[in-house]
Amino acid sequence: MKSTNQQILIHPTYFPSIATFAVLKQKEMVWEAHDNFQKQTYRNRCYICTDKGKHMLNIPIKHVGGHEGRQKYTDVELDNTYDWKKVHWRTLETAYRTSPFFEFYEDDIKPLYEGDQSSLYEFNLATIQAISDCLGLEFSKHTTSSYELQPKDSFDARFLVEAKKKLPVKMEPYTQVFGERHGFIPNLSILDLLFNEGTNTLSYLKNQSIDFLNV
Repeated sequence: MKSTNQQILIHPTYFPSIATFAVLKQKEMVWEAHDNFQKQTYRNRCYICTDKGKHMLNIPIKHVGGHEGRQKYTDVELDNTYDWKKVHWRTLETAYRTSPFFEFYEDDIKPLYEGDQSSLYEFNLATIQAISDCLGLEFSKHTTSSYELQPKDSFDARFLVEAKKKLPVKMEPYTQVFGERHGFIPNLSILDLLFNEGTNTLSYLKNQSIDFLNV
Protein backbone atom coordinates (compact mmCIF):
# COMPACT_ATOMS: atom_id res chain seq x y z
CA MET A 1 0.00 0.00 0.00
CA LYS A 2 1.07 3.57 -0.59
CA SER A 3 1.59 6.15 2.15
CA THR A 4 -0.50 5.35 5.20
CA ASN A 5 -1.32 9.04 5.45
CA GLN A 6 -3.07 9.08 2.09
CA GLN A 7 -6.79 9.53 1.84
CA ILE A 8 -8.61 6.37 0.80
CA LEU A 9 -10.89 6.73 -2.23
CA ILE A 10 -14.08 4.66 -2.09
CA HIS A 11 -17.67 4.71 -3.32
CA PRO A 12 -20.46 5.44 -0.85
CA THR A 13 -22.54 2.26 -0.68
CA TYR A 14 -25.75 1.03 0.93
CA PHE A 15 -24.98 0.30 4.60
CA PRO A 16 -21.41 -0.70 3.69
CA SER A 17 -19.71 -3.99 4.47
CA ILE A 18 -17.81 -4.46 7.71
CA ALA A 19 -14.51 -4.46 5.78
CA THR A 20 -15.37 -1.09 4.24
CA PHE A 21 -16.35 0.33 7.62
CA ALA A 22 -13.07 -0.90 9.09
CA VAL A 23 -11.35 1.28 6.48
CA LEU A 24 -13.64 4.17 7.41
CA LYS A 25 -12.64 3.78 11.04
CA GLN A 26 -8.91 3.50 10.44
CA LYS A 27 -8.26 5.87 7.53
CA GLU A 28 -9.23 9.28 6.19
CA MET A 29 -11.79 8.99 3.41
CA VAL A 30 -12.67 10.73 0.16
CA TRP A 31 -15.87 9.77 -1.67
CA GLU A 32 -15.91 9.09 -5.41
CA ALA A 33 -18.56 11.44 -6.80
CA HIS A 34 -17.92 11.35 -10.56
CA ASP A 35 -18.10 7.72 -11.64
CA ASN A 36 -20.71 5.92 -13.72
CA PHE A 37 -23.27 3.66 -12.11
CA GLN A 38 -22.60 -0.05 -12.53
CA LYS A 39 -24.94 -2.95 -11.83
CA GLN A 40 -24.29 -5.78 -9.39
CA THR A 41 -22.31 -3.66 -6.95
CA TYR A 42 -22.79 -2.56 -3.36
CA ARG A 43 -24.04 0.78 -4.67
CA ASN A 44 -27.59 -0.52 -4.36
CA ARG A 45 -27.28 -3.69 -2.32
CA CYS A 46 -26.06 -5.00 1.00
CA TYR A 47 -26.05 -8.39 2.70
CA ILE A 48 -27.47 -9.35 6.07
CA CYS A 49 -28.19 -12.69 7.75
CA THR A 50 -31.75 -13.96 8.18
CA ASP A 51 -33.05 -17.29 9.45
CA LYS A 52 -32.41 -18.65 5.95
CA GLY A 53 -28.79 -17.48 5.82
CA LYS A 54 -27.05 -14.74 3.85
CA HIS A 55 -29.67 -12.45 2.35
CA MET A 56 -29.40 -9.57 -0.12
CA LEU A 57 -31.28 -6.31 0.34
CA ASN A 58 -31.49 -4.72 -3.11
CA ILE A 59 -32.58 -1.13 -3.81
CA PRO A 60 -34.58 -0.72 -7.04
CA ILE A 61 -33.48 2.19 -9.22
CA LYS A 62 -34.93 4.05 -12.17
CA HIS A 63 -33.19 2.94 -15.35
CA VAL A 64 -32.60 5.38 -18.17
CA GLY A 65 -33.29 4.51 -21.79
CA GLY A 66 -30.56 2.90 -23.84
CA HIS A 67 -30.17 6.01 -26.02
CA GLU A 68 -29.01 7.98 -22.99
CA GLY A 69 -26.07 5.68 -22.38
CA ARG A 70 -24.45 5.35 -18.99
CA GLN A 71 -25.75 7.12 -15.91
CA LYS A 72 -23.61 9.02 -13.49
CA TYR A 73 -23.87 7.46 -10.04
CA THR A 74 -24.93 10.82 -8.60
CA ASP A 75 -27.79 11.01 -11.15
CA VAL A 76 -29.31 7.62 -10.30
CA GLU A 77 -32.77 7.90 -8.75
CA LEU A 78 -34.45 5.48 -6.36
CA ASP A 79 -37.49 3.70 -7.76
CA ASN A 80 -39.97 4.42 -5.02
CA THR A 81 -42.95 3.14 -7.03
CA TYR A 82 -42.20 -0.11 -5.22
CA ASP A 83 -42.30 0.20 -1.44
CA TRP A 84 -38.86 -1.31 -1.00
CA LYS A 85 -38.14 0.74 2.12
CA LYS A 86 -40.97 -0.93 4.00
CA VAL A 87 -39.81 -4.35 2.80
CA HIS A 88 -36.19 -3.71 3.79
CA TRP A 89 -37.12 -2.44 7.24
CA ARG A 90 -39.46 -5.36 7.92
CA THR A 91 -36.71 -7.75 6.83
CA LEU A 92 -34.26 -6.08 9.21
CA GLU A 93 -36.80 -6.22 12.04
CA THR A 94 -37.42 -9.91 11.47
CA ALA A 95 -33.74 -10.75 11.18
CA TYR A 96 -32.44 -8.73 14.12
CA ARG A 97 -35.27 -8.13 16.56
CA THR A 98 -33.76 -10.74 18.90
CA SER A 99 -30.22 -9.34 18.58
CA PRO A 100 -28.79 -7.62 21.69
CA PHE A 101 -28.71 -4.09 20.28
CA PHE A 102 -31.50 -3.82 17.70
CA GLU A 103 -33.80 -1.88 20.01
CA PHE A 104 -30.91 0.33 21.12
CA TYR A 105 -30.22 1.58 17.57
CA GLU A 106 -33.65 1.15 16.02
CA ASP A 107 -34.62 4.82 16.35
CA ASP A 108 -31.38 5.87 14.61
CA ILE A 109 -31.85 3.60 11.60
CA LYS A 110 -35.62 3.48 11.02
CA PRO A 111 -36.00 7.14 9.87
CA LEU A 112 -33.93 6.31 6.77
CA TYR A 113 -36.76 4.04 5.68
CA GLU A 114 -39.40 6.67 6.28
CA GLY A 115 -37.93 9.56 4.28
CA ASP A 116 -38.63 10.60 0.70
CA GLN A 117 -35.07 10.54 -0.67
CA SER A 118 -34.78 10.27 -4.43
CA SER A 119 -31.01 10.11 -4.97
CA LEU A 120 -29.28 6.74 -4.48
CA TYR A 121 -25.93 8.45 -3.91
CA GLU A 122 -27.30 10.76 -1.23
CA PHE A 123 -29.29 7.98 0.40
CA ASN A 124 -26.15 5.85 0.69
CA LEU A 125 -24.24 8.72 2.24
CA ALA A 126 -27.11 9.09 4.71
CA THR A 127 -26.82 5.42 5.74
CA ILE A 128 -23.09 5.90 6.37
CA GLN A 129 -23.73 9.12 8.28
CA ALA A 130 -26.31 7.35 10.46
CA ILE A 131 -23.91 4.54 11.38
CA SER A 132 -21.10 7.04 11.97
CA ASP A 133 -23.35 8.97 14.34
CA CYS A 134 -24.25 5.77 16.21
CA LEU A 135 -20.56 4.95 16.65
CA GLY A 136 -19.28 8.47 17.25
CA LEU A 137 -17.15 8.36 14.11
CA GLU A 138 -16.27 11.49 12.20
CA PHE A 139 -18.11 11.50 8.86
CA SER A 140 -15.95 12.54 5.93
CA LYS A 141 -17.34 15.29 3.71
CA HIS A 142 -14.49 15.05 1.19
CA THR A 143 -15.56 14.21 -2.37
CA THR A 144 -13.71 14.01 -5.66
CA SER A 145 -13.85 17.00 -8.00
CA SER A 146 -13.46 14.92 -11.17
CA TYR A 147 -13.09 11.30 -12.25
CA GLU A 148 -9.58 9.89 -12.40
CA LEU A 149 -8.88 6.42 -13.73
CA GLN A 150 -5.69 6.38 -11.68
CA PRO A 151 -6.03 8.77 -8.73
CA LYS A 152 -2.94 10.85 -8.03
CA ASP A 153 -3.66 12.14 -4.54
CA SER A 154 -5.48 9.21 -2.91
CA PHE A 155 -5.22 5.44 -2.57
CA ASP A 156 -7.71 3.78 -4.90
CA ALA A 157 -9.95 1.44 -2.92
CA ARG A 158 -12.93 1.74 -5.23
CA PHE A 159 -12.75 -2.02 -5.76
CA LEU A 160 -14.57 -2.34 -2.43
CA VAL A 161 -17.80 -1.54 -4.30
CA GLU A 162 -17.62 -4.78 -6.28
CA ALA A 163 -20.13 -7.21 -4.79
CA LYS A 164 -18.74 -10.17 -6.73
CA LYS A 165 -15.12 -9.54 -5.70
CA LYS A 166 -14.14 -11.79 -2.81
CA LEU A 167 -11.88 -9.95 -0.42
CA PRO A 168 -9.11 -11.85 1.36
CA VAL A 169 -10.45 -10.83 4.76
CA LYS A 170 -9.96 -12.76 7.99
CA MET A 171 -12.51 -11.56 10.48
CA GLU A 172 -12.66 -12.42 14.13
CA PRO A 173 -15.99 -14.24 14.63
CA TYR A 174 -18.60 -12.53 16.76
CA THR A 175 -21.95 -13.88 17.94
CA GLN A 176 -24.61 -13.63 15.21
CA VAL A 177 -28.33 -14.19 15.70
CA PHE A 178 -28.43 -17.30 13.53
CA GLY A 179 -24.84 -18.37 14.11
CA GLU A 180 -25.79 -21.77 15.53
CA ARG A 181 -27.82 -22.49 12.41
CA HIS A 182 -25.54 -21.14 9.67
CA GLY A 183 -22.14 -20.73 11.29
CA PHE A 184 -20.29 -17.41 11.27
CA ILE A 185 -20.85 -15.38 8.08
CA PRO A 186 -18.10 -12.75 7.68
CA ASN A 187 -18.20 -9.31 6.12
CA LEU A 188 -21.91 -8.71 6.05
CA SER A 189 -23.38 -5.20 6.19
CA ILE A 190 -22.20 -3.03 9.07
CA LEU A 191 -25.78 -3.39 10.37
CA ASP A 192 -25.10 -7.01 11.30
CA LEU A 193 -22.12 -6.02 13.43
CA LEU A 194 -23.92 -3.05 14.96
CA PHE A 195 -27.03 -4.97 16.01
CA ASN A 196 -25.05 -7.92 17.36
CA GLU A 197 -22.09 -6.15 18.97
CA GLY A 198 -23.42 -2.67 19.73
CA THR A 199 -20.95 -0.70 21.81
CA ASN A 200 -18.18 -3.18 20.92
CA THR A 201 -18.48 -2.31 17.22
CA LEU A 202 -15.93 0.49 17.29
CA SER A 203 -13.18 -1.57 18.90
CA TYR A 204 -13.94 -4.46 16.52
CA LEU A 205 -13.51 -2.15 13.50
CA LYS A 206 -10.34 -0.65 14.99
CA ASN A 207 -8.78 -4.09 15.40
CA GLN A 208 -9.92 -5.46 12.04
CA SER A 209 -7.06 -6.03 9.59
CA ILE A 210 -7.32 -3.96 6.41
CA ASP A 211 -4.42 -5.68 4.68
CA PHE A 212 -6.75 -6.33 1.76
CA LEU A 213 -5.99 -2.76 0.66
CA ASN A 214 -2.69 -4.12 -0.59
CA VAL A 215 -4.35 -6.07 -3.41
